[in-house]
Amino acid sequence: MMNNMNRIKTRLAQLKAENRTALIPYITAGDPEPTATLELMKLMVEEGADLIELGVPFSDPMADGPVIQKAVERALKHNMSLKQVLSVVKQFRETDNETPVLLMGYLNPVEAMGFEHFAQQAELAGLDGVLTVDMPPEETAGYTEVLAKHHLDRVFLVSPTTPKSRLKAVAEQGSGFVYYVSLKGVTGTGKLDVGNVRTQVDLLKQQVDLPVGIGFGIRDAESAYQMAQVGEAVIIGSALVSLIEQHQQEGLLAIKQALIKQMRVFRHALDQADKGEVL
Repeated sequence: MMNNMNRIKTRLAQLKAENRTALIPYITAGDPEPTATLELMKLMVEEGADLIELGVPFSDPMADGPVIQKAVERALKHNMSLKQVLSVVKQFRETDNETPVLLMGYLNPVEAMGFEHFAQQAELAGLDGVLTVDMPPEETAGYTEVLAKHHLDRVFLVSPTTPKSRLKAVAEQGSGFVYYVSLKGVTGTGKLDVGNVRTQVDLLKQQVDLPVGIGFGIRDAESAYQMAQVGEAVIIGSALVSLIEQHQQEGLLAIKQALIKQMRVFRHALDQADKGEVL
């Protein structure tokens, strides 16, 4: 069995060698219902996901925009917990031992479980990394050490306003990749300034020797195509989560069909960018 420690690094290195950009879709675990999450994860891999980002539902998702906040509310109605999210990851590993899985969430549920217990259970489940939105790298106070001990990558958010002192901490504490927030503000809002993102990512790479995944504000083929020319990975969240919201009343099959269509749009855009072809 592949060691957790290697999946993200291995996958991103492999894609870099092939001159390909990683496609990282995000869904909120438990949305629209707990039983759907495993099926949607498998579907996304079939449609070209290189790494999956799973959102852990939390009652105060302050970094997320309205689309993902509503997804969190839907998941919490089903009492989706961190323990259940890890159970889904474990089930996913029964049939897929290669696709890296990253949890994105907030510190409170992890603290409630206890750092050591969480990291131990996450490693056993086959998780690869953790992005804790409200845990800045300079204030980790033993948290990142516990994650590292259990072979879990520590992914941090970096934005256009991140000070150099924090970048130094990201360089020291982070692993796997860096999640670059391409917009000021919450997820799923605003318009991308491609030139500015390119400049900022170039500066980031001078400070931090990790692949860069770009997220927030990538909502269509054109923005995905543009960001594929800047970072090693493109992260798609609200554009997919909004489809789940739109089709939830029609059932899982309708959600799947909508996600397949959208995933193919993003995968095609990245492939065109990687080949240097016009979209």
